[in-house]
Amino acid sequence: MVVVRGMTVDQRIKNEAEHGRFIAEHGEEIWNWSSPAGVLRWQRRAGMFREFLGEGCKEILEIGCGTGLFTHEICKTGNHITAIDISAELLELARQRVCCENARFVLGNAYATGFPADSFDALVGSSCLHHLDIAQALREFYRLLKPGGRLMFTEPNMLNPQIALQKNIPYLKRLAGDSPDETAFVRFPLKRKLKEVGFHNISIVPFDFVHPSLPLSILEKAQSILLGIEKIPILREFAGSLAIKAFK
Repeated sequence: MVVVRGMTVDQRIKNEAEHGRFIAEHGEEIWNWSSPAGVLRWQRRAGMFREFLGEGCKEILEIGCGTGLFTHEICKTGNHITAIDISAELLELARQRVCCENARFVLGNAYATGFPADSFDALVGSSCLHHLDIAQALREFYRLLKPGGRLMFTEPNMLNPQIALQKNIPYLKRLAGDSPDETAFVRFPLKRKLKEVGFHNISIVPFDFVHPSLPLSILEKAQSILLGIEKIPILREFAGSLAIKAFK
């Protein structure tokens, strides 16, 4: 059953709900997960989340579950997954995709969830933080985590040239199918924001030079080179994504 928790109405939330309807109508191709390179990218992220969570019976909150692509993968850990999204249309698609007994779906605002404090062992999310009011979101996430709890997100890196153009030029943002409020992050200011809320053991690592449009023939030859670039200190700052981890 999809339930509604902690809903507040403001323009940002309305915009994101409308964006969810747009994604539901146009499909996951908007997120570039279906190309050969896109499949490689989401599978890598799913593996990162599963490794971070480990197996067991922990309480996990997935922020911005969308169509359930990552929900399906993290359910394989055997943990209890609560997946939240602002879009009723996307949640319906997620429910159709994920038929796991250890998953439940909740319609609600990620920075005002209504869940009790200290409810979750871990929070995870893929490409969702950059849709939220980051200050409100981090305060809510800190409240929701149990003492010793942790979070992990993968988010777009504002230092990547394509992402910087796409997130800051309205025409390109619309062309890419982005919502009007979404942005990207520079890792050092984001680390300060996490510290201000109270998080510690913070790790924000740039990764992923694989472009979704790379054809399979090039991808097979370039993959090891692109992974190698992630290890070069200066060049890695321009990777497409950030892997964000922090502890309460």
